[in-house]
Amino acid sequence: MNGLVIVDKPGGMTSHDVVNRLRKITGEKSIGHLGTLDPMATGVLPLLLGKFTRLAQYFSSDEKSYTGAIRFGFATDTYDAEGKPAGPDMWSEMEPSLTLETIRHAAARFHGEMDQLPPPYSAKKIEGTPAYKLAREGKPVELKTAKVRIASLEIAALEGAEASFSMQISAGGYVRSVAHELGLGLGCGAHLSSLRRTQAGGFSIEQARSLKEFEAAAGTPDALEALFIHPRALLPEMPAVMADAHSLGRLRNGAQANLPEFSQASMVKVFAGQKDLVAIAKRIAGTLFQPVVVMG
Repeated sequence: MNGLVIVDKPGGMTSHDVVNRLRKITGEKSIGHLGTLDPMATGVLPLLLGKFTRLAQYFSSDEKSYTGAIRFGFATDTYDAEGKPAGPDMWSEMEPSLTLETIRHAAARFHGEMDQLPPPYSAKKIEGTPAYKLAREGKPVELKTAKVRIASLEIAALEGAEASFSMQISAGGYVRSVAHELGLGLGCGAHLSSLRRTQAGGFSIEQARSLKEFEAAAGTPDALEALFIHPRALLPEMPAVMADAHSLGRLRNGAQANLPEFSQASMVKVFAGQKDLVAIAKRIAGTLFQPVVVMG
């Protein structure tokens, strides 16, 4: 099967677990996710199936939105609730001074472009080895900072030791690291206690389907296809254009073709009919296009 689905990932599963489940449900072996979610996290997990995995490169810079909670008082080695405490719980002595306004003031610096150090328990690779593997083996984890952009971080409320928040962060950014650094700045330690991804690029939690919905549709191609995102809704920054049989033949063979597209956009989605995505094409000049990804 070819297409894109948005899964509402349940907690307690890795992103790879979800991929394996979808492989069994759909019978499609070629499935890739557009940005992993930690096992603890829930929410929007976009998955490309079949030939649509060729489009992954065009989703790599999508911004993500989250809601969740940060627990103050102690840090953990993974920067979230699944890790081991990195020290004693200081909440009882910090509670009188750690107010909602204090936390909001400390969080104000997490805005705009900044250097972020990924968590030691992450998939970032060090000379080809994922950092989490080195951390589990007790080996040194020497990660480099990476540029991330935080569009917003809003601390909504403080109930006991937990502060609820919402955040928009660039692809590749770690919410866990923000929680950890916020705790460091306040001098009491902190870790991410819950996380839900509400949006990934142009896809929202309202479009997400549960694994139970996919399982209920297993074995019925039409029912499964109804759970897929419509192909024309993908990559909305690229105009959609329908091509005739002659032009489609040229594009499928890697040759340039003239298309009835006059928006001057640099890239377009080429369709045969309403739903059959044939190619992603780059404008050469005027209405002349060169295919850069051919779906078939």
